[in-house]
Amino acid sequence: MKFTDGYWLMREGVEASYAAEIADTRVTDDRFTLYAPVRRVRHRGETLNGPLLTVECFSPAEGVIGVRATHHAGTPGRGPRFALRTGTGPDGASAGTVTRDGSRLELSSGRLSLRVDTSAPYRLDFTADGRALTSVGSRGTGFATTADGAHHSLAQLSLGVGELVYGLGERFTPFTRNGQSIDLWQADGGTASEQAYKNVPFHLTNRGYGVFVNHPGRVSYEVGSEAVGQVQFSVEDQTLEYYVVHGPEPKTVLDRYTALTGRPALPPPWSFGLWLSTSFTTSYDEETVGRFVRGMAERDIPLGVFHFDCFWMRAYQWCDFTWDPDVFPDPEGMLRRLKEEHGLRVCVWINPYIAQKSPLFEEAARLGHLVRRPDGSVWQWDMWQAGMALVDFTSPGACRWYADKLRALLGQGVDCFKTDFGERVPTDVVWHDGSDPSRMHNHYTHLYNRTVFTTLAEERGSGDAVLFARSATAGGQRFPVHWGGDCESTFGAMAESLRGGLSLGLCGFGFWSHDIGGFEGTPAPEVFKRWVPFGLLSSHSRLHGSSSYRVPWNFDEEAVAVTRAFTRLKLRLMPYLYRAARQAAEHGTPVLRAMLLEFPEDPACHTLDRQYMLGDDLLVAPVLAADGTVEYYLPDGEWTHLLSGERVRGPGWRRERYGFDSLPLLARPGSVIPFGARDDTAVYDWAHGVTLRVHAPVDGETVTTCVPAPDGGPDTVFRTRREGRHIRVETARSPGPWHVRLDGGALLTAAPGTTELTGLLAEQRVPGLAGPAAATRRRSTPG
Repeated sequence: MKFTDGYWLMREGVEASYAAEIADTRVTDDRFTLYAPVRRVRHRGETLNGPLLTVECFSPAEGVIGVRATHHAGTPGRGPRFALRTGTGPDGASAGTVTRDGSRLELSSGRLSLRVDTSAPYRLDFTADGRALTSVGSRGTGFATTADGAHHSLAQLSLGVGELVYGLGERFTPFTRNGQSIDLWQADGGTASEQAYKNVPFHLTNRGYGVFVNHPGRVSYEVGSEAVGQVQFSVEDQTLEYYVVHGPEPKTVLDRYTALTGRPALPPPWSFGLWLSTSFTTSYDEETVGRFVRGMAERDIPLGVFHFDCFWMRAYQWCDFTWDPDVFPDPEGMLRRLKEEHGLRVCVWINPYIAQKSPLFEEAARLGHLVRRPDGSVWQWDMWQAGMALVDFTSPGACRWYADKLRALLGQGVDCFKTDFGERVPTDVVWHDGSDPSRMHNHYTHLYNRTVFTTLAEERGSGDAVLFARSATAGGQRFPVHWGGDCESTFGAMAESLRGGLSLGLCGFGFWSHDIGGFEGTPAPEVFKRWVPFGLLSSHSRLHGSSSYRVPWNFDEEAVAVTRAFTRLKLRLMPYLYRAARQAAEHGTPVLRAMLLEFPEDPACHTLDRQYMLGDDLLVAPVLAADGTVEYYLPDGEWTHLLSGERVRGPGWRRERYGFDSLPLLARPGSVIPFGARDDTAVYDWAHGVTLRVHAPVDGETVTTCVPAPDGGPDTVFRTRREGRHIRVETARSPGPWHVRLDGGALLTAAPGTTELTGLLAEQRVPGLAGPAAATRRRSTPG
């Protein structure tokens, strides 16, 4: 929200007050509080008739410093609140240490420090290792009242020259947030506007830190927009609390941020296979489902999950959790056959709404499980479903009631749920636990997804729980997977979906997917065939549409071949992908990563939003043009095209043209990529028969490759070392037969029981770039 009118004036009806100096302090060993009047006090009389801001500075965890600025402290602190996992103990001890030198105070936490000179005009300086990160200046802490009487607490943090801002949820606008005005307010707006399904009050910069605003309601950002050298954020509240999170590496920032707000759960291995949907408003029944599943099998396209979208239930009755008997007369038998005959898992669509025609409406209303208006009546409207009401997940009883409905479906053979919606949450209501309606608007989705995920974990085990969720806020990363929502079926929508996924990943969401081919409309065959490799080189992969089916043979035979090839490629990459998944669960590093995360030292990577790293070592550049032309950037080193074996040296830009069966998929210099032996399922012994592909190893360095076990057993660990042209690979225990493929094409095979292989690298000339862009034409086949 903008408060000023240019540099000197305020907007009409706005009155603003900012901390001007520090009148007093309260200091302990681990924190301090500043008392800041909003005007300079020259004599005792000026202490009268004016606000005094209370600014508390503390450290909840190493490398994290919090600032809480309060105007009037007597306002009731209504929920909801983010559940933060701080490093403080039961005695209230924090991770900070305070030192004082005359008028100078310093709060240190790890390598991060907050410095204040109490004798100077009000200013907060955040530094790390003596280097300035950001600062709070003369308009950096304060409040503003608007013509309607609303009270907004605000903060401003400075932006350095060349500093770029990322994140704030899954946003489809330009990748770097600089120059944007953003209101974090859950909305069902598709992927082609400034609205977002997943609003997260966390931003990351390329200067080695991030900032989390600890407020679940509407947070308004002006990112280098109202004041071009500042990031401003404001809330309609008497208190504003935020945390500066230090890296300096962006991965470390995400590690510390997700330690605070929650790590992503590790999805089950089977969820990484290909998901096929009935689509949304299409006509389908058990015969249609069987035809789709058999069609995939007949075309040798491995399928992992089948998804039933909305109309598995009767029209006008969503959600009643009951199969439509006219089209699915024997749901238990159908699900059993899908599992026994095809080895599939089953997902069904749900939402947190109860339509008036549903038999559950009267039951839920009678039990008090629906959100109510201030007059006690049930809140309803006719958008989406006629007479729709909202389940009140602030009520423990409502959560148990909703979970019991899910348990009945799990008993029928359902394995997981697509948790759609959760954004259209009213504010003219009363919540069971007394939560503030404005603060609950964004947070509702968290309670909804937590209820469903927890139910799955209780019934299936924590390692077998997975969602396909659309909406989220801070902390929602704990309940994967999330998908990008309703996009069009165009190349432009494909690019905007990728931007959204990269943005969400920079907020600690480890697992992300999107509708292959787009949702709205029907993609042209060339769009579908370009989207398939992108979809299958994401953490999770789903074929889904709105009014048309997404089975590949509906497009052309080449679409079938492309889908088959990249599905099988992904399944062979399972040992690599699951290792990346564990990094997400352990450190908050997303599987699909903005280039900035892996190459923060390369300024050319700071704005890239049409390519990404899949895990540590694979660079992916989706083809976003019908003619196959793609431009992408290679960081420094000798990169290897995974599909062709061609090697090329960076840094620099490349412009290439690809057939539908290929795309830029390059292995990082020095990487060792494990390929599983099977390509027909995601769940198998990934170490048995594994092939280690060794790419441009660095002489004298050892690369450790951990191949996980899908059942959670011990990793199989390989160590690859180059000495001149010789390559030696060792393992402590043989996983059965295993292989090593070296640059140049040599394939080494170890018999069962063998723990060491040695080989010779082929001499190979590696072409560089012919100027700022190099053009090649290639066609290759994954395998």
